[in-house]
Amino acid sequence: MRRLFVPAWADTLSGRARGLHGWRVLLAASGFASCLLAGAAGGADVGRRSAASAHADADHTSTRPTASRAATARSAPLVALGRKLFMDRRLSPNDTMSCGMCHVPEQGFVVNEIATAVGFEGRSLRRNAPTVLDVGMQRSMFHDGRVRTLEEQVWGPLLARDEMANPSREAVLKRIAGLADYRRPWRRAFGDPEVTPPRIEAALAAYERSLDGGLSRFDRWRFLGATDALDARERRGFELFSGAAGCVRCHAIDEREAPFTDHAFHNTGIGARQAATTRYDVPLAPGENTVVDAAWIASQFGANPRDDGRFEFTGRAEDRHRYKTPSLRHVALTAPYMHDGSLATLEAVIDFYARGGGEDPGRDPALAPLDLSPDDRAALAAFLRSLTGERVARLAREARRAASTPEFR
Repeated sequence: MRRLFVPAWADTLSGRARGLHGWRVLLAASGFASCLLAGAAGGADVGRRSAASAHADADHTSTRPTASRAATARSAPLVALGRKLFMDRRLSPNDTMSCGMCHVPEQGFVVNEIATAVGFEGRSLRRNAPTVLDVGMQRSMFHDGRVRTLEEQVWGPLLARDEMANPSREAVLKRIAGLADYRRPWRRAFGDPEVTPPRIEAALAAYERSLDGGLSRFDRWRFLGATDALDARERRGFELFSGAAGCVRCHAIDEREAPFTDHAFHNTGIGARQAATTRYDVPLAPGENTVVDAAWIASQFGANPRDDGRFEFTGRAEDRHRYKTPSLRHVALTAPYMHDGSLATLEAVIDFYARGGGEDPGRDPALAPLDLSPDDRAALAAFLRSLTGERVARLAREARRAASTPEFR
């Protein structure tokens, strides 16, 4: 039986889900709660620079070309427009959903309270919302890598019936064109107020590429020579990560940068476990749970709880239950983990891999049980918590200021 992460206090917000019933009330309330908590807490496309090139090193040279100051200045109006679009709940038919509802800025641009995000009218999504921090470094989008660029991915969430549920691109264009507060930022970004699909794509992609979380303590230690940036336990964790534990085989780093991903797709066994799930344990209140059948969920939402991973895109049998390797940058902020949000903590993830992953005939052969002591596991978790970038909090504040609805600012 799989446990869904629904906050116990979700029912206190059910008034915001008026018109929904039962399961949908609970899920819609938890989605709104994420935004309320986040609110209380607070062009040229500029790609994500590597950790090494984000700051000049000792001899003031960079390992990659970076955008000129002039190009960065020209991109600012486009990024600002994209930020406004990203946080605007008016871009859904009933003014409830924005990109920032599933990628909550104050929660590492994910939703921390629940395993999978909640979309239009309380519809529960199949997959965990991945962070958009440092998304500019990604070579493909979504857990199954079905599109290659940020521009391509824009229309997926805007049109998906269980996400923002717009009926067509034309409906989105009409909605934006009818909002007076877009006219000035649109002119700043493009020179005139014409709203077109490529311009929406360009603005949102430019903003998402600007979400560079900055240097982490690990980056300062490894690339900038700050020997005191990591303590002894964190350094031990990195030794295990890059050595005996073998994490670096998929979460790659090298001498010049640390993307913490190989941009490839792997079967860790988690997908087979999800496919075998037929009942879900849902907490309603402290000490009170209910059990829901997967078949009932499918009947209510018209969704197939089964998730075959990249196979759904490629049709190749070997891709069944394969998912994209996520970057581990800022990973301490982006719980819960895995494509289905089934592991709530970093410690749970470490335990999962220490067991050799899940049971699946197609599991990646690189996965095998690990002989990790409790101290080893604690060191790995400490190291992973050193990967949070210094700009993340500022990015969250900037996003919240752009929210379309005053009560969520």
